[in-house]
Amino acid sequence: MKLKMKKFVTLAAAFTMVLSITACGSGNNGANSAQTSAPTESASNSGGTNTGSVSSQITPEDGAALTVWESKEERAFTEQIAKEFTQKYNVPVKIEEVAPADQVTKLSQDGPSGLAADVIVIPHDNLGKAVAASLVLPNDLFAEETKKNNTEAAITGASFEGELYGYPRSAETYALYYNKSLVKEAPKSFDDVLAFSKTFTDKSKNKYGIMWEVGNLYFNYMFIASTGGYVFGDSGTNKDDIGLNSDQAIEGLKAFVKMKEALPIKSGDINPDIKRSLFNSGDVAMDINGPWELAGYKQALGDKLGLAPLPTVDGKTSISFSGIKIYGVNAYSQYPNAAKLYAEFATSKDAQLLLNKLIGSIPTNKEALEDPQVKNDPYVSAFAEQAKNSQPMPSIPEMGNVWSPANAALPEIWDKNADPKAAMDKAVQQIKDLNNGAAAQ
Repeated sequence: MKLKMKKFVTLAAAFTMVLSITACGSGNNGANSAQTSAPTESASNSGGTNTGSVSSQITPEDGAALTVWESKEERAFTEQIAKEFTQKYNVPVKIEEVAPADQVTKLSQDGPSGLAADVIVIPHDNLGKAVAASLVLPNDLFAEETKKNNTEAAITGASFEGELYGYPRSAETYALYYNKSLVKEAPKSFDDVLAFSKTFTDKSKNKYGIMWEVGNLYFNYMFIASTGGYVFGDSGTNKDDIGLNSDQAIEGLKAFVKMKEALPIKSGDINPDIKRSLFNSGDVAMDINGPWELAGYKQALGDKLGLAPLPTVDGKTSISFSGIKIYGVNAYSQYPNAAKLYAEFATSKDAQLLLNKLIGSIPTNKEALEDPQVKNDPYVSAFAEQAKNSQPMPSIPEMGNVWSPANAALPEIWDKNADPKAAMDKAVQQIKDLNNGAAAQ
């Protein structure tokens, strides 16, 4: 089992290079509605080699108009980038709000009928599902530029089975936000977090020393991986080797159970909106969260906002889940050249610096990482430090079968005092049944 973990960590090692400095609607334009079959790869390739500035050699199709899907939280970035793209290429861009986690599923439903966006945002763990269903075109025209300009981990996240599909735009993991007026120094261990919480938490006043989404595997992976657990073996590619119920994982989940004293509420009573409100008001002293909250928290707390790597678990360095957000080009798009130009344009150095400025995202572009805007930012640096101790989420299609069983097991443990081993055994069996039954959904 330790060998399996070592293999899994090899992919994590790539992610440490992310930052060596230091983490709804449907519809398209009307012309696309007649498109019913995915074009061949050659249909969008204008020929030539990927040398020099490829973007200067590619022109959008006549009459091209694009639709892109974007999250509500990051729409401000896309509005600015879309405006700049239209100014440069004279291609109008329509923005529709769709949560990134839902975009591949929505593309599978709306792509064949021509109702989906031309460019979508894909969390890298959803890429395998998209590729398996032939939903996205390879990143062929800009492959050399993409590989040259971005970190190794970003390219790993944007690739599936050795082929580059995505256009990396940001790296993500989570860390410990804290209110400096309440917590003078970031705690080094979860034992320290618990000790502080005993002096601060008052359920009757809705005040808590720390809060995080205790029912979500993404945020609780630290209690599984830090002690040696994992999702899939063989660098996250072996669906038949599941380590969520291993002895090492259960050891870490015992530390998870101990934290109930710091946060004595039901998992269902915690959601991003509630947590955000309580942290901004000073009723939650610490929050485990990602860079997508950075801009809002800085505005609310100002100089009182602190950010640090995750506390240790049972004396071991906390290992978080990490991800790469990438753009994918819809295989059914009538305007693949325009779509690829947009994906490249929106992931350039300048674009990633804009995304960092507006949202707080961590760039993957190597030049952007060295820019003073990023390099001298204490918050981004803290995420970067945690990124060094993170593991990329597996990107095989079977990862889609993990979330629901695991996210049912964690509340059983937290809310109902279920035995961690029994709860995770049940979850693993459900994952195996899904993996060996119908195709991953």
